[in-house]
Amino acid sequence: MGPDVPLLNDYKQEFFLKRFPQTVLGGPRFKLGYCAPPYVYVNQIILFLMPWVLGGVGTLLYQLDIMKDYYTAALSGGLMFVTALILQMANLYAKQKTVTVERMQIQNALTDEDEFEFSSCIGSETVKFIIPGKKYIINTVFHSLLAGVLCGLGTWYLLPNRITLLYNNIGGTVMIFVLGWVTVCIAEYSLIVNTATETATFQALDTYEITALMRPFYVFVFIAVDLAHRFAANAPILEQANQILHVVFLCLPFLWAMGILPPLDALFLWGMEQLLEFGLGGSPMSSNTKLLVMFLISAGTAIASYFIPSTLGVILFMTGFGFILSLNLSEIGFAFKHTMSSRLASSNSKAMHSGLRTQLGWRELIFYLTVLTLALTEASLLHQFAGFSSFSKAGPQAVVSYILLVLLVTMWILREIQRVYLFGTFRNPFYPKDIRTVAVFMEKQRRLMKVGVVRRILLTLGRNTHCLLFKPVIITPHFLKIILGKAVLAVLECAVIENTDKHTHVCVLQVGILRDRLLQFASKLQFAIAVLLTSWTEKKQRRKSAATLITLNVVFFPILLIFIAISALLSSPLLPLFTLPVFLIGFPRPIRSWPGPVGATACVCSDTVYYQQMVPSLALALQSALAAGSLGLSLPGSHYLCRFQDRLMWILVLEKGFTYCGVNIKGLELQETSCHAAEAHRVDEIFEMAFEHQEHAKVLSLNHHFGHILTPCTVLPVRLYSDARNVLSGIIDSHENLKHLKDDFIKVLVWMLVQYCYKKSKAWEPLGGADRKKKGPFAGRQHSGAVGAARPLRDEESFSVDTVEDWTDDSDVFDLEPRGRMRDRKEPRHLGMTPKVHLSIPGSVETQSQGVLQEMLPEDKLHRAVVLGLPAVDKGKQQEVLPQVEFSCSYSELLSIPEEWRTAPVPPSKVHEMRQKFPEEWYHFILSQLDFFHLKDKPSNLLDDLMKDKALQDLYVHGVLSCCFGLFGLDNTVPAPSHVFRAYTGGIPWSVGLDWLTGKPELFQLALKAFRYTFKLMVDKASLGPVENFRELVNYLEEYENDWYIGLVSDLEWQQAVLQEKPYLFSLGHDRNMGIYTGRVLTLQELLVQVGKLNDEAVRGQWANLSWELLYATNDDEERYSIQAHPVLLRNLTVQAADPPLGYPVYSSELLHLPLF
Repeated sequence: MGPDVPLLNDYKQEFFLKRFPQTVLGGPRFKLGYCAPPYVYVNQIILFLMPWVLGGVGTLLYQLDIMKDYYTAALSGGLMFVTALILQMANLYAKQKTVTVERMQIQNALTDEDEFEFSSCIGSETVKFIIPGKKYIINTVFHSLLAGVLCGLGTWYLLPNRITLLYNNIGGTVMIFVLGWVTVCIAEYSLIVNTATETATFQALDTYEITALMRPFYVFVFIAVDLAHRFAANAPILEQANQILHVVFLCLPFLWAMGILPPLDALFLWGMEQLLEFGLGGSPMSSNTKLLVMFLISAGTAIASYFIPSTLGVILFMTGFGFILSLNLSEIGFAFKHTMSSRLASSNSKAMHSGLRTQLGWRELIFYLTVLTLALTEASLLHQFAGFSSFSKAGPQAVVSYILLVLLVTMWILREIQRVYLFGTFRNPFYPKDIRTVAVFMEKQRRLMKVGVVRRILLTLGRNTHCLLFKPVIITPHFLKIILGKAVLAVLECAVIENTDKHTHVCVLQVGILRDRLLQFASKLQFAIAVLLTSWTEKKQRRKSAATLITLNVVFFPILLIFIAISALLSSPLLPLFTLPVFLIGFPRPIRSWPGPVGATACVCSDTVYYQQMVPSLALALQSALAAGSLGLSLPGSHYLCRFQDRLMWILVLEKGFTYCGVNIKGLELQETSCHAAEAHRVDEIFEMAFEHQEHAKVLSLNHHFGHILTPCTVLPVRLYSDARNVLSGIIDSHENLKHLKDDFIKVLVWMLVQYCYKKSKAWEPLGGADRKKKGPFAGRQHSGAVGAARPLRDEESFSVDTVEDWTDDSDVFDLEPRGRMRDRKEPRHLGMTPKVHLSIPGSVETQSQGVLQEMLPEDKLHRAVVLGLPAVDKGKQQEVLPQVEFSCSYSELLSIPEEWRTAPVPPSKVHEMRQKFPEEWYHFILSQLDFFHLKDKPSNLLDDLMKDKALQDLYVHGVLSCCFGLFGLDNTVPAPSHVFRAYTGGIPWSVGLDWLTGKPELFQLALKAFRYTFKLMVDKASLGPVENFRELVNYLEEYENDWYIGLVSDLEWQQAVLQEKPYLFSLGHDRNMGIYTGRVLTLQELLVQVGKLNDEAVRGQWANLSWELLYATNDDEERYSIQAHPVLLRNLTVQAADPPLGYPVYSSELLHLPLF
């Protein structure tokens, strides 16, 4: 796909050109895409200007001194309320007039395109088109009331006399009055007539019609400042703010259209998150509920502290709650509940405890109590001895501040030493160069682990000395939570504050916000420069407009810096429109970027299990890396990318506090598209150059991918599956290998049948010793079965036309067959003779009595049809009664195969042939390996008696022959590779033997399993050499049984084996394009996973564009420009990692709580 692919296709361009004017004006649809009568447009204009007209009435009465200003506001508001109700009632009347069946209204993103047939100026279709109405009756009343209040306060806000008092300028008054009323009209139209689709969209669905309240809310905010200025005397700050906001009020339509102002849900979540993090010292939360609860508790704690009369009491209260609120309260509550439940019912506790959860034991409890005691003691001592003395730059506090600066630099260096690149630029000379194996890497990384331990010690000591710098007045929950949860940042803020003359809570707040905004500004600037440069340096990204866009960005670079600064100040993403160097300010939103709960949705497929298996081990590795600091500065909102073979793991840090970190891990698709493969190849190239290429591992060598949004950090040992794929040419098509396949299959099947019967025998309870002497050990069990002569299939040469009774002209085809004829045939059956067969005329309905149904077997009917060439008719299965098997050993019944497994339709000649091929020595060796420990009072010569029992051996001969007949047929030819593949996959063409075998599901699964084991044995023998003896063969089979899953990738058992962490998995595949057979082996082992840190703002910016492009522009084209591969921005991978429905990760974990003790 070339770089000049259209940003929007023709259909979407037309749709966007219709939607955007509607968004700008607040809802009027003047561009429809089809012809409409003029009165449709005139009616919309009248409704748009209606608030201005009603407000103008009040304004005129006030200017003529007929009414007071607040009376005019009430009059205009009342008129607007009545008008809004009339409009909503008109819509309800139009719906009832045209629709006889009530249907639930569903918000449709493409309602702009629905064509209406207009009949008159005030016809029902016209009313429904202009005024879509509300979904809920309560919103009809509430929005109408809100519209009246908005119009009344808007009239009061825009009174000309009031504006003149603010500016003393007639021209400014006229401009603010006219443009201000345009703003009010836009807000009113969106509220009461037709809600426009907003460019700032956070939720995919507007279930409760909150979008209609967005624009009126911002108008009310401006009016609230004006009201505060009216009723507050001598407030010059409010006067200045009111003057500025009157001018900004005129820009509201532009801010709404550009999507800079957030929707209400995003605004409140973002506001709570900012207040919780910077005002109350907390951390962003992973869910809306947790955010709300933590915000209310923290705010309540701060408010409650003002009602404590004692200063020492205030300090101790705030210190205690500051420590408690910095803990992972939700997980501690879960651990406490689990601990209590485990004491009450230990069996239920095992089911409750799952996943990586916080343990609350005595060790953790003692640690928390110790830290809390130290914090309270330190706070009280500071209050006692430090008091509120003035700060001196020559005093001891200044010395400590410089010590903290040194401590900050030391911890920063110790953190960078653990990463592969120093400051993301130079190759770390202390980082291990050889990371090919886990053992070698861990041996060489021990010194770096010691560095991590030293850093942890300094970090712990630093937490306990930070408060020494501060007067007790600022030891609040805010700063204590910063010290406990973000110790490194607390050191930085301490050092900055100590070099100022103001030691107040406001100063702490200002320094914290300044530090965060500077980091965001640097990340956004790096992202903007990367987008700007790669639009020209990457040939596949070089569009025809690239030169023009680059020139404009260079010319207006100061404007770009202002945009970046505003975006950083608002903590909102920098939005590159269509990921081009056209930058907009996105609306502020929570740091997690998406509204839904973490891990709630994912595009689950067969590849999901690989991520499910590895996530617990990856979480443990992340826990150690985050505690040591080898992943760099990890804050809520940080993104990491992990790579191993074809797997890509996307990690998002959501929460961070004292001794814990909350992350979300997503897994991206394994079936790589061209765009996915191009970006994954660049990721591999970056990691290989950082960790594997020795020529680039020189001391202080430069990072050749500096400026890329991905910066390699380190490698983590993770227990996961390595995936190896081999071509089996020369093995599966080898005539020598295929020639031994049947013999090996017989051996494997014998072993599997014996193991099956032996395991089944452990559940049988033998009779007492006295009964065993009289009746045998298992006399209570019914003996029924057949050995060789139990109704075998007749040989082909035994069939004769003479055995068939001809139909005569006098015969009645609908008569029942005489019972005597069946009785005559009953005796020869026991003598092994061939009975006569009777055929019905094709197309007739044959009826038989119950006795006939029991005597006539389906195999007889099948072969009768074969004799005369007539089609076989399935008349149901009849129960076959087989003669009793006489075992020479009374314990042989333990290993007897089920009766229904001995009824395969095979001729006696094949039975005799199987007896000759049956591996008797192998059979005896398998029996000799059985222990029968579960039997009491067993004879000492039990195994010898079992080996000598010919009847038991004949049973296994029949069982093996039945399975061979089903999988290979009755011929002795060497199977072809295609037949082997079909047998392995269970896709053998239909045959009589296969039909019988599939009728016994348990036996069929055993046969299929035995064949797969045989194929794996064939591959191992070709690779490792022949099997020397029976003991080695048993070792192979036991290893397959215990440590392997041998099957197909599409099997459900394959996924279960991955989740159960089977050490090895094997699958056979076929590449039809190349005509080759492939083997796939998964091996569970501890391997090194490469981890890199992503530019947080680059991810947030691309996600903001994705949200705008899909939710507003509805640009869901799979080949759109913004989803094409971008080797530097990793655009395709970033889109994949977004939450559904906009993204499509195949796995998304719930919030993982990582303890960081």
